[in-house]
Amino acid sequence: MKYNGFNALITLLFTLICTASFGADEQASKPASLRVMSFNLWHGGDAGKQPLEQTAAVIKAAKADIVGLQETHGYEKKKDEPRPDHAEKLAAMLGWHYLDQGGRTGIISRYKIVANTPMKWGAKIQLEGGQSVWHFNAHFAPTPYQPYQLLNIPYFDAPFIKTAEQAVNEAKKARSKQVSTMLEEVKAHATDGAAIFITGDFNEPSHLDWTTAVAKAGKCPLPVEWPTTKAVMDAGFLDAIRVIHPDPLTRPAHTWTPITDITDAKDRHDRIDFVFARGKDIRITAAQIVGESKASADIIVSPYPSDHRAVVVEVRMSKD
Repeated sequence: MKYNGFNALITLLFTLICTASFGADEQASKPASLRVMSFNLWHGGDAGKQPLEQTAAVIKAAKADIVGLQETHGYEKKKDEPRPDHAEKLAAMLGWHYLDQGGRTGIISRYKIVANTPMKWGAKIQLEGGQSVWHFNAHFAPTPYQPYQLLNIPYFDAPFIKTAEQAVNEAKKARSKQVSTMLEEVKAHATDGAAIFITGDFNEPSHLDWTTAVAKAGKCPLPVEWPTTKAVMDAGFLDAIRVIHPDPLTRPAHTWTPITDITDAKDRHDRIDFVFARGKDIRITAAQIVGESKASADIIVSPYPSDHRAVVVEVRMSKD
């Protein structure tokens, strides 16, 4: 009896250990969820005349894990003083990690930033369990701004234009060098099989939005193959918003701008802030706009502190 009871106990313990081990392996193999965000702060949040805590509230409401920030510097408090780096302050508020990219851009992350590219277009971020991703972030040249040029809206003395070919040429002159430099760093450093994200205020619409169908519906002046988004997608990236919401007529997802009315003849509303993703083991499961009202956004923060709505994307990732 003692012998049989002992054997039964050993069998039970072995079963429990195997079950626990299998459960741990199964859990480890499940895809991880990650939320990636692009957010133009509008002069560090100072231009919106809200405390920096309200900018932090946007990131918290989005439940973001990694954020590419643009216009990170606030207003100088005294003449000739350096402008304060509000991205660094935001990272401290959130207890996150921070990479100052220069040029008033930065990357903040709840996960550790373990490396960056030489020109700081990108950062390597280590997730829990040792898995890593690359995050690239950009704020491309704001002028000349081609939608205004096409619509005869004065902006920084830029000449007015009439054709799609002119729009593409003007866009290339404004941003192609920045875009190609960033994509060179993507190609050179994101070679270890890790998932890659690109966030940014591109200051240029998407070629997926200014289509023939959209132009025929009177929602844009004419179809334009905008070169910046096209270059990124030609490099193998997916535009997360258009993966989840493929029709720009039913879901324009404008990020520019919450501070003017969409009927304002002196402005043009567009989608110019993006999250792109690339990687064989990732799946985009959600793409949302963060903004000031239900009419324009999925996640609402009021008062909203920026002149750009933010974009937040959720992806499911397989473990390495």
